[in-house]
Amino acid sequence: MIDTHTHLYAEEFDEDRKEAIQRALDKGITEFYLPAIDSESHEKMLQLEAEYPNQIFSMMGLHPCYVKPESWEHELKIVKEYLDKRAFPAIGEIGIDLYWDKTTLDIQVKAFEQQIDWAIEKDLPIVIHTRESFDETFEVLERKKHPKLRGIFHCFSGNIEQAKHAIDLNFILGIGGVVTFKNGKIDQFLNEIPLGRIVLETDSPYLAPVPYRGKRNESSYLDLVAGKLVDIYGKDFSEIDRLTSENAKKMFKK
Repeated sequence: MIDTHTHLYAEEFDEDRKEAIQRALDKGITEFYLPAIDSESHEKMLQLEAEYPNQIFSMMGLHPCYVKPESWEHELKIVKEYLDKRAFPAIGEIGIDLYWDKTTLDIQVKAFEQQIDWAIEKDLPIVIHTRESFDETFEVLERKKHPKLRGIFHCFSGNIEQAKHAIDLNFILGIGGVVTFKNGKIDQFLNEIPLGRIVLETDSPYLAPVPYRGKRNESSYLDLVAGKLVDIYGKDFSEIDRLTSENAKKMFKK
């Protein structure tokens, strides 16, 4: 299995990071993709990647919740410097978040568009964070439409129409713990989405799947997400693992 989105460098893992990673490796998770947040955590993220060079891979980008009026342009310069300095599997996580702060929408859009331009220029996928902002996110993607523009809608929690719209725009869906929630709703239509357009993720330490909902999430719980897809698609576990892992490797060109 491949965890396409996990914040293993987060402070929530400071007490038992190595043990948490080992638990995931013991469950058969072979690769972990770390989304960037902002410059405060780049060093910690890249250090963890250096410790596990064959299993852990860092993305680069500026998270929309950290697009601040006083610092976003400087933060983007740092992102660009990294992108020019070394290879990354994706630009992320980037996008629009209107749950926490609607007042920064204009600069969130500018930061999103700039990072999309870099992804197209460098032929990299993007990993999108969208919260209470599907319409605004789709507006940007339609405006920036390009044959090289592709990626993952991380932690997809929209409806069937939004899922199909994302796929029409050459994106795939990152499915995590929300699929196990009683009120998550995506389990009601997910079987209408081809398995070829889905990857697995945890978003740990956030959004732990049932029965750990409300507790710290970790990558070793990815099997619970895959197990839910077994029920939804009526496929056996190894088939879910194989197909979603193939999708991840194609997306990240591995």
